[in-house]
Amino acid sequence: MDGVLRGRERECGALEELLRDVCAGRSRVLVVRGEAGVGKTALLDHLAGQAPPCRVVRTVGVQSESELSFSGLQRLCAPLLGLLDRLPGPQRDALATAFGLAAGSPPEGLLIGLAVLGLFAEAAAEQPLMCVVDDVQWLDRMSEVILTFVARRLDAESVALVFGVRLDDAALEGLPQLRVDGLADADARALLDRTLAGRVDERVRDRIVAETRGNPLALLELCRDRTPEELAFGFGTRAAEPVVNRLEEEFSRRISALPSDTRRLLLAAAVEPVGDVTLLWRALEHLGVQPGAAAPAEAAGLVELGARVRFRHPLVRSAAWRSADATELRDVHRALAEATDPEQHSDRRAWHRAHATVGPDETVAAELEQSADRALARGGPAGAAAFFERAAELTPDPKTRATRALEAARARFASGAPMQVPELLSAAELGPLDPLHRAGVERLRAQVAFAVNRGRAAGPPLLAAARRLEELDLAAARETYLLAAGAAVHAGRLGAEFGDPAVAGGNEPAGLFLAGLSAWRSEGCAAAPLLRVALAAADPGLVWLAAPVAIELWDDVTWDSLTSRALGFARETGSLALLPSALVLRAGAVLRAGLFSEAAGLVAEAEAFGEATGLLAAPSAALDLAAHRGREQPALERIAATEKAAAVSGEGRLLAEAWYAKAVLYNGLGQYSAALEAARRVVEYDDLGVHNRALVELVEAAAHAGDAGVAASARERLAPLTAAADTAWAHGAQSLAEALAGPRQQAENHYRAAVEHLSTGRLDVPLARARLLHGEWLRRENRRSEARVPLRAAHDAFTAMGAEAFAARTGRELAATGETVRKRTSGSWDELTPQETQIARLALAGRTNPEIAAALFLSPRTVEWYLRKVFTKLGITSRRELGGVLN
Repeated sequence: MDGVLRGRERECGALEELLRDVCAGRSRVLVVRGEAGVGKTALLDHLAGQAPPCRVVRTVGVQSESELSFSGLQRLCAPLLGLLDRLPGPQRDALATAFGLAAGSPPEGLLIGLAVLGLFAEAAAEQPLMCVVDDVQWLDRMSEVILTFVARRLDAESVALVFGVRLDDAALEGLPQLRVDGLADADARALLDRTLAGRVDERVRDRIVAETRGNPLALLELCRDRTPEELAFGFGTRAAEPVVNRLEEEFSRRISALPSDTRRLLLAAAVEPVGDVTLLWRALEHLGVQPGAAAPAEAAGLVELGARVRFRHPLVRSAAWRSADATELRDVHRALAEATDPEQHSDRRAWHRAHATVGPDETVAAELEQSADRALARGGPAGAAAFFERAAELTPDPKTRATRALEAARARFASGAPMQVPELLSAAELGPLDPLHRAGVERLRAQVAFAVNRGRAAGPPLLAAARRLEELDLAAARETYLLAAGAAVHAGRLGAEFGDPAVAGGNEPAGLFLAGLSAWRSEGCAAAPLLRVALAAADPGLVWLAAPVAIELWDDVTWDSLTSRALGFARETGSLALLPSALVLRAGAVLRAGLFSEAAGLVAEAEAFGEATGLLAAPSAALDLAAHRGREQPALERIAATEKAAAVSGEGRLLAEAWYAKAVLYNGLGQYSAALEAARRVVEYDDLGVHNRALVELVEAAAHAGDAGVAASARERLAPLTAAADTAWAHGAQSLAEALAGPRQQAENHYRAAVEHLSTGRLDVPLARARLLHGEWLRRENRRSEARVPLRAAHDAFTAMGAEAFAARTGRELAATGETVRKRTSGSWDELTPQETQIARLALAGRTNPEIAAALFLSPRTVEWYLRKVFTKLGITSRRELGGVLN
């Protein structure tokens, strides 16, 4: 990189490294973070100017557009939209709909994110791409979410995504950061010397440097046009005041000295969000401001009016805005509304009209409602919420105002901002709502409670809303009762019953599940037939409940197929709401099949997704994986963290999952007394899909710990559950319990039956454990040579999976038979990372690079790069050879 900004050698070096990486074919993400005026924009300008090998696209957050969904993203992507036709159809349609270029169904945020990722990759295939996004603190919410998602998925596309953001803003946490602080004293003094109009006392100069903390903009602007006499005592006695405040005050001071028409011009330029000079001049004409009014502002160095409007610094825009009174601001909004094309930019025009209106105005409110509907159709619920909120404020009719406030609350909830919903619901309740809308208010309030905390706090408001809906909307009542049932399931031992609603029943999935769960609560395993009917009708959106029901029924086939369908659906549609639970539940299913690497990849994806969106996934799969891997300290740390979180949230189910994981971990480690204690704590309560598996752990732990009474009791409790399920998994689990805790003379037959049952499905982990238990029994019966056969099979399986504790336990048994245990040798799968494993498996299944990319939220170019790494590690050269080395 040619040239270095004074005092910014470290920062320029980091940018130079980024540019080298991108030009070499790797993607990079960097967040340049610092206080206002510290030089972030100068560094971004420097980077863009020093990147001739790259195509540069830029956008900047604008305060006045921070509520308009996708506005910042659309400005960034606009130069690349000629490549839109290269994207797969669903992605192309999603992005076109989001940007208002085409009509279509409201797209999910993840599908838009994948489309933007693909668009960047297509552009970078022609020339390395540099994307620069400044003033992220004022970017609209949806643009920030999409760009954060893309930033976490970039890898091998030759794309740089560089952000500039204020130091005190929480956006983009977790991404690579470059903090920019004030200049060192020597550099700050040198910059100050270039700024001062004359000589200043050395001590005063030192004080100015200290007060500005080396902030370059402060050094340039706070001393601008001031004589040495005026600076004789520094800046006065305000050193403790934030530099940003003083800078804005300084710009306000300079603006106030300008002629009135020039101030009005600056205000119009500050309110107009995109820097459109033609639109600005049209608005100024409505205000009666002549073109010559720009000269004093340009002479003062506050703004440049060329092809676009460019402020000296965003703080100038902010100062111009804050310096105006309410009447002046309304006049400017009115002029901008009149100058805006109602056909091409109807939403922006409506927004200006809304801010130009003082009192209730149904015409303007109706326009805002239409804009909200368009925002929802484009997949921008955050923007829709802003339109609905302002529409409600301007609505004269109390009933219509309440309805629009309720719609604003729904849009806020859909945008992933549940904490902003209660205030809007309170506003809606001020109006005369009909019973259906009032029930809708209660239902949404309950949904917010469930989204924020699925523990005990969510149940009562959900039940209250469901009861109000019974007389108004039976289907909605059942869906709400089902959420209440879900809250009860999550609360577990820490919550209350969800009751026995009279509306249980109906042929829709919610009604079927509600009937099955009500029967399960009152009748236990006798409810199995009803639950099976509900499972057969389950759609992907109900996977959060259907998967635990399938586990409760020992139905590994449905568990596998349902989670596979749900994950495929979530990825295909880009469903923000569904993806976290689909990833976690699918990880649990593949874990039982012994595919630890795949499970780890899904868990990692869920955690990364949570960091990107704030939609945190349940820890169940991560707990299960840690327990089965058998690394004691990391597993116990994760278990302890989950127990602490459960106590705070009131989710008793989390406690059960943590204790179940501890039972598995200690059984693997051969610490049976500890496993016994953990399993006993689980089975004290009937947690759906957890207590039945914990009974299996309890039988094993008690039998090995020498507590025959507990083992026999657990076997007896297990029997009706497995009999009602009547699946191979259930029969295998019961056969093991009979072998461990039943009559000794029948043990061998039960062990053999368990192995036979568990060999029929995707149950590699239970199967390997059954072989381990059979081998242990044979050795204790002094049948060492016979014991080696199941023990070898179990050891090979555990070793291949990565179940380290169970492999070590099996190895000790093998050694006790007199066999030398082979050291673990890395298999082909073991040489791959979780990401490489996922891609290799999909390639082995015949999926194309674009199909793999869509499934894993990657770009095709990244998939190609990973496949090359896979081929190198495995010593092959093509997809056709994958089947020969992976199985």
